[in-house]
Formats: sequence, C-alpha cells, structure tokens
Amino acid sequence: MSIKIYYRALGILLIMLGLLSSSTLPPGDKIERIRSLTREIEFNYISWTLNAVGVKLNQASLATQNYLTEEQQKEIVLEYLDVVSQIQMAESHLYQAYADPKIEDKEHLTFPIRQQLNELYLQRSQLAPLAESIFQQQVAIVIAGEQMALAEQTVPPVLFHSTPVPSALIVSPRNTIIQEANISLIADLTLDEKIDLENQVAAALNVSSLVVGIGGIGVYPTMIMQTTDLNWLAEVVAHEWIHNYLSLRPLGVNYMTSPELRTMNETVATIAGKEIGQAVISCFYPEFLPLPPPNLPPLEETLDIPEEPAPFDFRAEMHTTRITVDQMLAEGKIEAAEEYMELRRIFLWDNGYQIRKLNQAYFAFHGAYADTPVGAAGKDPVGAAVRSLREKSTSLAEFINRMSWMWSYNQLERAVGETKPGY
Repeated sequence: MSIKIYYRALGILLIMLGLLSSSTLPPGDKIERIRSLTREIEFNYISWTLNAVGVKLNQASLATQNYLTEEQQKEIVLEYLDVVSQIQMAESHLYQAYADPKIEDKEHLTFPIRQQLNELYLQRSQLAPLAESIFQQQVAIVIAGEQMALAEQTVPPVLFHSTPVPSALIVSPRNTIIQEANISLIADLTLDEKIDLENQVAAALNVSSLVVGIGGIGVYPTMIMQTTDLNWLAEVVAHEWIHNYLSLRPLGVNYMTSPELRTMNETVATIAGKEIGQAVISCFYPEFLPLPPPNLPPLEETLDIPEEPAPFDFRAEMHTTRITVDQMLAEGKIEAAEEYMELRRIFLWDNGYQIRKLNQAYFAFHGAYADTPVGAAGKDPVGAAVRSLREKSTSLAEFINRMSWMWSYNQLERAVGETKPGY
C-alpha cells in the first residue's frame, strides 16, 4: 500500500471521526449526570487517533512489507504474536510475585522478570509496525477477493493499531433492556475502580450499569486489543473494518439512531468479520484453521455405547436467561428479574463461565451481537432478519451492500420478505 493511499486515508479520517460510533451519545440530562461521574476517567480518542495516524504514516513511508516474500511476511506476524505471548506470561508471573504475601523482597526477586520484560517490550515495539502492515495487507487482499474493493483498493484502507483498549461503561434502565449509554473509559482502571463506578452510577440514577471489556473499536485506524490468537485477530480486524466501511454509508451513520440499527450494525460486522477472518487464515495461515468437528460413527455403531451427558451450551443457557428476564421485566417484576439473573450468574460460574455481573446492562451490550440463533439477544427479531438476509444473499459483497444502504429496521424486514433464497 503506497504512501499516497495513506494520505488519502487522512481525508477519509476527517469525515469518519464525525461518523464512527464511539462513546459520544446525544446530549441529555441522564447522559450528563453519568458523565459527571466519568469525565475524569474517559478515554481520549482524539489523542489516540492522532498518535495512531502518525504510526501508520511512518509504516507507509517505509513499506518494508513490499520487499518481503509471502513466507517472510508470515514469519514476522507469527514472531510478533510469539513475543506478545511471552510478554503476557512474564507479566502474569510479575503480578503473581507482587500479589504473593509470602514474598518480602519483591524488587530483588522480580528483577530478572522485569529485565526480561524490558527486552520483550523492545522486541514488540520493533516488530509491531511491520507485523501490522503485513496483516493489514493480507486482510485487504481477502476483502478485494470478496469483490468489496474499488479498483482492488479497500475504501477506506484497512488500518489497525494494536494497543491496550479502553473499557466501556454500559447503562440500561432497570425496567427494560436498552443501551442508554456506552462511555469509553481509560484502559488501566482497576477492578475496584470499575465496581465503584458501577455502584455510583446505579445509585445516582437507579439504573443497571456494567463496565465491560472490549476487543476492538471502530475508530480510524481501528483499535485492536493485543492478542496471541491469530484467528481472533483476523476476525476482529475484519469486524472493525466493516464498521469503518459502514460508517461511510447510511447504516453506519445511523448506528446510534435506534437499538434496532445498532443490532443491525453489530450483527452485520460480526457475520462479515467471521467470514473474512476465516478466509484470511485459510489463505495465509492454513495450519491455524480451527479443526473441523470429528466424524461421528454411523448410528447403528453407537446403539450399545452409553449415552454421555450433552456438553454445557453457554449460548443456549444465555438465550433462556434473556427470554426469561425479558418476560419478567415486561410483567414489572424488576427485583425478581435481578435476583434471577444473579442465580443464573452463579449457575454459569459453576459451569466454567466466570461472569462477574449479569444484569440488564450486560444484555443491553452483548445482545446486539446477534449472529447466531441463540444467545444474549433472546427473541430479538432483528438479528434473525440480518441472518436471514445473509442466507438469501448470493455473496458476502451483495449482503454487505444491501445492508449498508439501510437506515431503518423496516427496510430490513422488506428486504427479507422480498428476497428469495439463492436470489
């Protein structure tokens, strides 16, 4: 990708800064009251974006990836992920050492770990720019192959920067599940600070509140959490680029207009992110493709085998929970619904899913990602309509193009009703 394209991207950036979904919501008394509690700890997107643009321009000026073979590019990306893995392991050891009350001279004991971390941080800083440039190019190649580029160039260009990401304060009314606020907070808040903020907001406004972690944010360049999972990285980079793409069209522009449009945006991005992400891995890192499910023996060969209990299905349990909570809230049973959610949280915890808090705000956030029939969205018909349109579309490009020019849920309903399978 040439430096001219990056400068052209800066022009797009000026437009997108005003269009992309972020923590800024329409002004209102409730939002202002919430922000009176968060203003000092809110994430600064402007400074982050300007810094990320500088990083990307520096990468573009070197364009080192263009002088490497495909195998060399692959080795650099994998080396970068390995360094991130070593950093995470060393940071975990450092945290454990400082948390252990039996260790008195922590500084002396942890000196080798801290020395190792300094060397690893240096390696990461040297590898990250080139690894990001390579991966951007690989994702762009796949998107172009899906017929979603203009003259083989994605618009906007695929740009992402791996970094510690902010967390988000989600606020929902207690009597219904609707996301009323999504405010981005600085990345290094402690758990105690998050819990304290949740309690302050809930007490001050009689709402449900939750601080959630985020894997990526569709600013431009997109912000992606550092990870060692190549499949996850491919999916999230593609997911956030879809948000960038939609933000230049009616669906993305109207992200905050209604809960239905937010669900449409997130479900489209999730479906497309998974398809593009898997294609990236298949094309450039095929050995990292998830293993297919095992072939089951014929039915007659299993008749004498004792039946094993079905594995725990988190999505199905969450689906049941959401439906029950919606019904209880519709009947005005707010306290009973909250007690039920806590019982379900304990049940999920006992089955290996360590959810810190399960409340209306949890479902208001996670329910918008409705790419599967069962999950936190419950019976919300919006996700089902988006999935239906994808099934009836002949290609991912056709699906994205039709969805991107919608600005109401009614348009989606009509599109699903008018489109025949395989059309």
